[in-house]
Amino acid sequence: MTKWSPNSWRNKPIQQVPAYPDLNALAEVEARMATYPPLVFAGEARKLKKQLAAVAEGNGFLLQGGDCAESFAEHGADNIRDFFRAFLQMAVVLTFAGSQPVVKVGRIAGQFAKPRSSDTEAKGDLVLPSYRGDIINGIEFDAASRAPDPARQEMAYRQSAATLNLLRAFAQGGFANLENVHRWMLGFLSDSPQAGRYQALADRITETIDFMRAVGITGESTHALRETDFYTSHEALLLGYEEALTRVDSTSGDWYATSGHMIWIGDRTRQPDHAHVEFCRGIKNPLGLKCGPSLSPDGLIELIDLLNPENEPGRLTLIARFGADKVGDHLPKLIRAVEREGRKVVWSCDPMHGNTITAAGYKTRPFDRILKEVQSFFEVHRAEGTHPGGMHVEMTGKNVTECTGGARAIRDEELQDRYHTHCDPRLNADQALELSFLVAELLKKDRASHPASKVASA
Repeated sequence: MTKWSPNSWRNKPIQQVPAYPDLNALAEVEARMATYPPLVFAGEARKLKKQLAAVAEGNGFLLQGGDCAESFAEHGADNIRDFFRAFLQMAVVLTFAGSQPVVKVGRIAGQFAKPRSSDTEAKGDLVLPSYRGDIINGIEFDAASRAPDPARQEMAYRQSAATLNLLRAFAQGGFANLENVHRWMLGFLSDSPQAGRYQALADRITETIDFMRAVGITGESTHALRETDFYTSHEALLLGYEEALTRVDSTSGDWYATSGHMIWIGDRTRQPDHAHVEFCRGIKNPLGLKCGPSLSPDGLIELIDLLNPENEPGRLTLIARFGADKVGDHLPKLIRAVEREGRKVVWSCDPMHGNTITAAGYKTRPFDRILKEVQSFFEVHRAEGTHPGGMHVEMTGKNVTECTGGARAIRDEELQDRYHTHCDPRLNADQALELSFLVAELLKKDRASHPASKVASA
């Protein structure tokens, strides 16, 4: 195998790369960005890897979620706050149900680039480059907007830095206090069509909080109740940007991508001899790998060998995204191959990307299909005796109408009401919390089928 360097990917074939019209301008931007401060730090990435290692051993659950694609236009403190609040509510429900830690990783502060099925898009006789995310070009359908512009990378960097600053303040400054998060959740319960179903679990959480307060365990006395660890992640698609933010850690001498704590390789760019796998194999961050229906068991083992040759727990998360009706056909074969080879991985379920349909002229994802894929994911792991380690969802803290169904039953004709996504449909805050309550029931079943000692060791 050739020696790795942060730019060795440039010698490999590459897919999903934008055609920049001015390569000199691109090189100048990348050179400037290579001098900018890191967005995240190696020690934080190592801490996340340690927490994911516990998940790989069956002692935790990964909650990964956020925007399909962040946009420059929607960047604001209120949007970040609403996302973080909804995410924490989901985590509280899952933590209580599973009686084990929930590792919190947002699709935020870097999720700006999107792979596309076609390089171009046509409206009438006009054919333009496809929108690939705000870090590359604009969503408006005109030639100026759709031309890839390297200056957008610096805007993405600045927005990521500002987002991270606010997220760190929220996570460590009292906003994440468990009592606050639970109170926010009660607002959802008060007018949910399935309020009774969820109220029972919420009541148990309330009793637990009341008991802890009675014995003197409060946010003032216990930092774990008022603070939380929160990490960022995104798809490592635009490799020039990733290379510019890849730095040597002064304490270990290892290379880390400082654009986010965790980065993943998409289903369209996981070719073992291509650029994206080449770049990711050399950095020490925790990695994600999207696993779709076209991935064979042998192909998966080949990728694991490249991305985690030392079989380090917490290094690699396999994110399954098959579609609700395909999980049973594909997931068991992959699990058996990993188990047979003794590989340490986190198994996570992405129930979004395989369940996209068109309704009333809009891309959407029916909530019942999303739930069915998660249920099937848990059923397969239960049958195989392995740990269903996480969930990866596209969601927002806003009251959008992008995915149909759910307890409030968004109908096809309502999609036009608040369809705001720049790319793929997201769960709104209510749907995301509802999904967490439903997954909580699956976690309780999974916990009941495992030895108590395994849970206690968390």
